Amino acid sequence: MAALTATALGACGGPDPSPVPPPPSATTATSTPAAPPPTARACRTDALLVPACGVLWGASAGGFSAVPRDRALKAWEARTGRTATVFHTYHRGDDLFPSPSEIAMTRDRARPRVLLVNWRVDDGVTWAQVARGAVDDRIDRWARHVRRTYRQRFFLVVRHEPEADVDQGAGSGMTARDFALMYRHVIERVRADGVHNAITVLAYMGSEKWLAQPWWQDLYPGDAVVDWIGLDSYVSAEPGRYHYGGFADLLDRAPVTGGGGFYDWATTRHPNKPVMVAEWGVYHRVGRRVDKAPEFASVLPELRRRPAIKAIVYFDTDDDAFGDRDISVDSSASSLAAFRRLATSPLFDVTLNDP
Repeated sequence: MAALTATALGACGGPDPSPVPPPPSATTATSTPAAPPPTARACRTDALLVPACGVLWGASAGGFSAVPRDRALKAWEARTGRTATVFHTYHRGDDLFPSPSEIAMTRDRARPRVLLVNWRVDDGVTWAQVARGAVDDRIDRWARHVRRTYRQRFFLVVRHEPEADVDQGAGSGMTARDFALMYRHVIERVRADGVHNAITVLAYMGSEKWLAQPWWQDLYPGDAVVDWIGLDSYVSAEPGRYHYGGFADLLDRAPVTGGGGFYDWATTRHPNKPVMVAEWGVYHRVGRRVDKAPEFASVLPELRRRPAIKAIVYFDTDDDAFGDRDISVDSSASSLAAFRRLATSPLFDVTLNDP
């Protein structure tokens, strides 16, 4: 049994992990109170990477720059003062992953990490085509790569943030139901191919517009193929701007037609599933100087109020895909200082346990 402790920078790790057996059924995942752990050693992850206490701390750094993600993350960890226990990366189509650099990051004895990989497996085809087997060769080739090169547990997101690409038109191949069938087919194929170390995450956008759509519930592919429920959500630090608010606003966005927010939906409809904030960040317009400290200070109180949240993963970039949002934690000295204070919390002292 390999137990790797993910604490503040400079902590010691354990030995390299050994091969893992298939995890239990996804339906066994549980949500237990996320009280601060008495010690890092006592707060361990289970077979589905759910911490018994505390919250996994993670990041994707480098954003849309050309800097390799492993180098960007190491620099981000140095700035923020804590190892990102969850290392978030992105792949698409025929990519074979984990890559050598990703594998090296998760086998760093002094800085133990677990991968969170977004895979756009549907690259070049529709969701309906994937569900009918159009990319089975792609899936099988990737599965052979994983079986040959990587035995550690890792998080796998299949086609994150599907909402904006839903087309409910007849024959589009991109309906919400098509997405659910695609997701289920991919995971069932992966498992049939002998990949049992992939812990699945379904990552929603969770915005007001999409939550109100009559098809939104149809995106869910079933508890048997979903281990964690994920949310990608951001807030603005500029008063009066769209989505201005703190960490609670990020979690509680509700349908424009009324009703409960995303966190309430996840914990009510799927009470046995841990929740991952798979992408989060605080932004302001590029070129502005705005203090993000209040937003960063709002994180810990909300995590203590919401025990189903078992992981938060920051997306750091100083220039987003649209070229108008700075989501970096160090856009000002006061913002970075507040984020570093957040990073020191013992709530994030979690031991990665890979039996």
